[in-house]
Amino acid sequence: MDWKKLLSTTRKKSSKKVCEVRSEYNKDYDKIVFSSAFRRLGRKTQVHPLAHHDHVHTRLTHSLEVGSVGRSLGLIVGNFLSGKNVLPPGVCSPEIGAIVHAACLAHDIGNPPFGHAGEFAIRHWFKENSHKLCLSSRSERNDFEIFEGNAQGFRIVSEIENNYNDGGLRLTYATLGTLVKYPWFSNHCIAESKGKFNFFQSERKFAEEVMVELGLSNGSSVQFYRHPLSFLMEAADDICYKILDIEDALELNILRIGDIYHIFEKLSGEKNVSDGSSYDLHHTNRRLVAPLRANAIENLIKKCANVFEENYDEIISGDFNGDLIGNIKGVESEGLEEAKKVTESNIFIARRKVELEIGSYSILETILSAYIDAVNEFKIGKLSFKSQRVLDLMGANKVDYSASYHQCYLRVTDLVSGMTDNHAAYVASQLSGHVG
Repeated sequence: MDWKKLLSTTRKKSSKKVCEVRSEYNKDYDKIVFSSAFRRLGRKTQVHPLAHHDHVHTRLTHSLEVGSVGRSLGLIVGNFLSGKNVLPPGVCSPEIGAIVHAACLAHDIGNPPFGHAGEFAIRHWFKENSHKLCLSSRSERNDFEIFEGNAQGFRIVSEIENNYNDGGLRLTYATLGTLVKYPWFSNHCIAESKGKFNFFQSERKFAEEVMVELGLSNGSSVQFYRHPLSFLMEAADDICYKILDIEDALELNILRIGDIYHIFEKLSGEKNVSDGSSYDLHHTNRRLVAPLRANAIENLIKKCANVFEENYDEIISGDFNGDLIGNIKGVESEGLEEAKKVTESNIFIARRKVELEIGSYSILETILSAYIDAVNEFKIGKLSFKSQRVLDLMGANKVDYSASYHQCYLRVTDLVSGMTDNHAAYVASQLSGHVG
């Protein structure tokens, strides 16, 4: 890979303004922050749906924190790359930090309401109702039956937001490439086995253009190389959710400080873990966990940057498999494993969380049934009064008769995935006749 290509400032359409103090990558940050899709993350689930606690993370606060960690990783790795003299002239460490920062802000921008439960609910509806779908290929069906928030995110920033069907947010190709965690389409074998991919069929042409421009094409139209900086974006996300999911559980009294202090000490690199007796338990969990969290994040940033540097040759050649945080060794590795166990055995099975996630299936089923039925009636020219009213509610997501079924269904998933938790619950209630 060539860093001159990897850091491409090409956009779908470039601004004519030339007197700018911002770099092209800083512009990407601003475009994302001021987008309505990013703002809606403030009312979308991170882990705990419809939480009434003001200190529990939403997708917005999570994305902001991931951006902060990603910027730090980018700065460290940027210094490393500068030392190796591989960066193009004029590009320095802060530019690398800005790219990773922007990509981190957008990494969850395509997530539907109710977090991953919402993703699974959308997949479930399309699989259970496959007989209703008028699609021409398995690839098109996979776009819906393996609906993926990462692919929806790429679609939002490159197609929908601000400039519909004309480049979306028009981010630089460098930031778009860094945003791509799973560089393949829904018809790839990994997509079908793992449920992970980054491109819908509708974005195939543009995705191929971006990846070729960045020098990430390996001659295959099915899969591409990962952008080296995408490993930093992924690491920032991993660091935050592994630590901050536990912090939320403390806020909600799902866990106690005594359950997790030893985990945070290990994540901070402490080899001689204390028994916790030094903690002043008269303080709130919030005050007790803040310094622990800060130390753990700082240490994991350094460790992930070290893994990147140690595996640079494999990363830049496209041969590196796995993720950065999974290659950390030592006491931190023990802490990460313990964090995973406490998360799976306590947080993910919290009663209220489970109840609301089950409810999300009914909410999204109600919405998808109404809109997909309406689209099908519209396409065959037999639109009932009810379905006409449903389509009237689509607003900017309205369907066009000349569009294919695949394109029309995507407009529905654009609408549904863009909803906040509260709005989805409200729309389902209205469609069910619970007017109020």
